[in-house]
Amino acid sequence: MTISAENARRARAFSLRAPGGPLWQFLVGFVKHPKMVGSVIPSSKILIDKMLAPVDWASTKLFVEYGPGVGTFTQHILERLAPDATLITIDTNDDFTRYISRKFTDSRLIAVTGSAADVRGIVADCGFDHADYILSGLPFSTLPSGVGPTIAAQTAEALRPGGAFLVYQFSPKVRQFIAPHFDRIDRGFEWLNVPPATLFWAWKH
Repeated sequence: MTISAENARRARAFSLRAPGGPLWQFLVGFVKHPKMVGSVIPSSKILIDKMLAPVDWASTKLFVEYGPGVGTFTQHILERLAPDATLITIDTNDDFTRYISRKFTDSRLIAVTGSAADVRGIVADCGFDHADYILSGLPFSTLPSGVGPTIAAQTAEALRPGGAFLVYQFSPKVRQFIAPHFDRIDRGFEWLNVPPATLFWAWKH
């Protein structure tokens, strides 16, 4: 059994044992921080596969995920990530950070309680100069005033040239936040998700 397969097995086993299960954790997180959680339903595998399809995993040394929630994307990222690469998850909700840390016993994962607006400092504190890819499902349209533009700007600064900001949203308004900072933005849509989601791949050249 490969490392990623073993980690996936352990994550599934943890989800079954954890009090209330991942959906319950997601709902609790939404009730506590409704403006920071994009949906009460975790993303579908179809959306996840489509969102992660452009990633060059072989050259990825650092992947950052904003708002991992109960680890729906996290598990799939770890399954694709190289053995010597690192995944940093950043969530303002300490309940989610603790849940992620217990669910995934993977040395490549660093789960941080903090703000995506501080991504540059978090990346540096973890010993990296930049990230190759950054993923976000944060609801930009409902974030407190000024937070969305700050996250977009700091994300662009934290990415290496040629890296990408991967964003899935239920409102297309996020484009107005990221457009000033990225040279090329590809757009997609996924109907087979609840709710349907708009996808953006913003590339830094």
